[in-house]
Amino acid sequence: MILLTGFEPFGGETVNPSWEAAQLAAARLTADGEPAAAVQLPCVFGDSLQVLAEAVRAHNPSLVLCVGQAGGRPAISLERVAINVDDARIPDNAGNQPIDEPVRAGGPAAYFSTLPLKRSLQALADAGLPAAVSQTAGTYVCNHVFYGLMDLLARAGSAARGGFIHVPFSTSQAEVHQAPGLPVEDMAAALVIIARASAVAGADARVPAGAEH
Repeated sequence: MILLTGFEPFGGETVNPSWEAAQLAAARLTADGEPAAAVQLPCVFGDSLQVLAEAVRAHNPSLVLCVGQAGGRPAISLERVAINVDDARIPDNAGNQPIDEPVRAGGPAAYFSTLPLKRSLQALADAGLPAAVSQTAGTYVCNHVFYGLMDLLARAGSAARGGFIHVPFSTSQAEVHQAPGLPVEDMAAALVIIARASAVAGADARVPAGAEH
């Protein structure tokens, strides 16, 4: 079972392409004989992790792809690391605005994604989809969920792979914001490719995808 999550709209937006893409990707995977489910998370610190934990218990997935919106980024972002910090530039949808607080008190400083990021990157490039490995998922609810997911899997001793993917604005949002965007259909196609790359056993590919700054 593959579990995909996306967020409700936030920050004044009326849609969130992460949720639209997660739903579409889950439907495509299921139609192709690969059982998948999509669950919407609230854009709220704390509550998002409760919904995520309930979804993991309910579906017992072998793979979890959490997806969020990174408006302004030009490509699919394969997030490498989640850090144990909540530092919200804007309030979440419930009005919470934690500053310099841990996601989990006493938890590790960081977790790395267990997705095959480089293999996924190569597969996305082969499909003609813009993608990059990202070294930061921010310090808002996306990083909160990324850290919470990896902490949940680690503490449960789960063999499930998990990680976080950021998607750009949708094309309609991009027109409004005069920023880079991507069709939701392309985002969904990217999630399907990442899910399939993550189903392959063995070591990740070794290709350069770092950053100088």
